[in-house]
Amino acid sequence: MTFRRVRILILLGILVAAVSLTWLEQSLVRSWRGPLDVVVIPINGDGSPQAAETIRALRESDFDDINAFLERETARYGVRQSPVMQVTLLPELKQKPPAPPHDGSVLKTIFWSLQLRGWVYRQSEAWLPQLGTIKLFVLYHKPQDGVALAHSLGLQKGLIGVVHAFADPRQTRQNNVVIAHELLHTLGASDKYAAGGMPVYPQGYAEPELPQWMPRREAEIMAGRLVNSAGRPVMPLSLEQCVIGAMTAHEINLDEGFRRRFASGR
Repeated sequence: MTFRRVRILILLGILVAAVSLTWLEQSLVRSWRGPLDVVVIPINGDGSPQAAETIRALRESDFDDINAFLERETARYGVRQSPVMQVTLLPELKQKPPAPPHDGSVLKTIFWSLQLRGWVYRQSEAWLPQLGTIKLFVLYHKPQDGVALAHSLGLQKGLIGVVHAFADPRQTRQNNVVIAHELLHTLGASDKYAAGGMPVYPQGYAEPELPQWMPRREAEIMAGRLVNSAGRPVMPLSLEQCVIGAMTAHEINLDEGFRRRFASGR
């Protein structure tokens, strides 16, 4: 056998192993047979004293309303489990994850995704990947009037979330809306909003059976906005105003409840 064929076989073996590990990892987290293992890694996103103070004051209990949201919503789809999520708050990380490309190039995005996964692996300082562990890197920034935060993201491959959050205790509940949104991305949920942040009808609306023009008091979590009486998309104040819609439930493998809900063919 030539060296070239040996090299191809080795590369194919690595590819098969990577695909198998990804499948196994997704099977673990999407089975809903035990609590999600979630680690939160805080990062000072702008180097500000305010972000540093926010990180020092963080407690695992600051994320309790995410678990309460998941318990409430998964129960509607047949998963009765408590807790649904177990959070471990790790010490502050001094390094920042690699930034995604700005031009949206497919090749650059693929390369960045691989780069991010490699960076996460190096931060773990472990020989083997943390299979089944959802890793949420939360970058805290001092609030500035008129300055929006960078776009947060969640990757299903590798179970990685990169969340940009406000370093302000008054923003904790809204920060958790963003964290929950990205967490569900790691489980396979897709975005349900269009350009400008408008929810896509009907799957991006709470109570999708109602006409689109009717205002909503709740937001579908993967739309991230509710539509108010003026017809404008508004971010919910907390996860108490959020729901997991039927399509999102299907995407994150709450299939039993999904089938029950649509058994009538509606």
